Amino acid sequence: MGHDYTLYGMRGIANFTLQKASTLQAITYYITLPFIYLLSLLPFPVMYLLSDFVFFIFYHVTGYRKDVVLQNLKRSFPDKSEKEINEIARAFYKHLCDMFLETFKTLTISRATIQRRCSFSPAAKELFDKLAKEQKSVIMVMGHFGNWEWGGNTFSILCQQQLYVIYHPLRNQRFDGLMYRMRTRFGTRLIPMKNTFKEMLANRNALTATAFIADQTPQPDNAFWTTFLNQETPVFWGTEIVAKKLNRPLVYVSIIKTKRGYYTMNAEMMIENPADTPDGYISEMHTRRLEKDIIAHPAIWLWSHRRWKHKKPDIVRGPGK
Repeated sequence: MGHDYTLYGMRGIANFTLQKASTLQAITYYITLPFIYLLSLLPFPVMYLLSDFVFFIFYHVTGYRKDVVLQNLKRSFPDKSEKEINEIARAFYKHLCDMFLETFKTLTISRATIQRRCSFSPAAKELFDKLAKEQKSVIMVMGHFGNWEWGGNTFSILCQQQLYVIYHPLRNQRFDGLMYRMRTRFGTRLIPMKNTFKEMLANRNALTATAFIADQTPQPDNAFWTTFLNQETPVFWGTEIVAKKLNRPLVYVSIIKTKRGYYTMNAEMMIENPADTPDGYISEMHTRRLEKDIIAHPAIWLWSHRRWKHKKPDIVRGPGK
């Protein structure tokens, strides 16, 4: 009986703690929400002045993840001088602050403005139009490069395919709901990562484009391992597994920053028949392609992400094992 009372007491404490955390999250959300909407309504020149101030705080005052950024850059570009590394880091923080505010701008931005500020290259539009005419659903693979948030909105406005984006829901349900509204304003739909294959099978008869952001960090013992930016790197098998099972054309997408507040989406066919490829081929291909973009435009990749926090284990499982 004493054990039962102890167990009930522990459950009560746990429930109270969860309720208290939920209440704090709710308070934080409702206090923050009006300011987020105010940010989204700022004219672009004012927004970028604010971004300059945020940059000063992040880069010069708090040094937000500066140790991670500099370590990642030094290991990725061992031939660059300290001055060059610092120049890339500085440019990255400027881009990060811009994109942080540009993301909130999605709450109120118009269709015309988003298309003007994040446009398709003629070749990219031609490729997706051709695939739509052939009634071919596609898998898009990309990285945290450029402004992937604006890219999804532009795609949903301009392309015939229904866009689905694979994502990780946020722990804070209210902020997750806010991000969901921003990402789906122009018709994009989201699929939680754990439901990817099930949802894609359910939509297999529709004309779709499913976007995988493939430069996140998987568990080390169940990943494809390769050399990426001069470092041993684990890569999610998920993109390759789904592409091969459904045998959908794999298209690589990159979003290049042409000037402040303006981006161009490029797309190229990588593999038309993924089912015919050996294990590891697709994962290697899209990793190499992203690496090429990062080397050409290093400041617009997400260097603050702890991409190399794992070491390669002695035993690595293959895809789906």
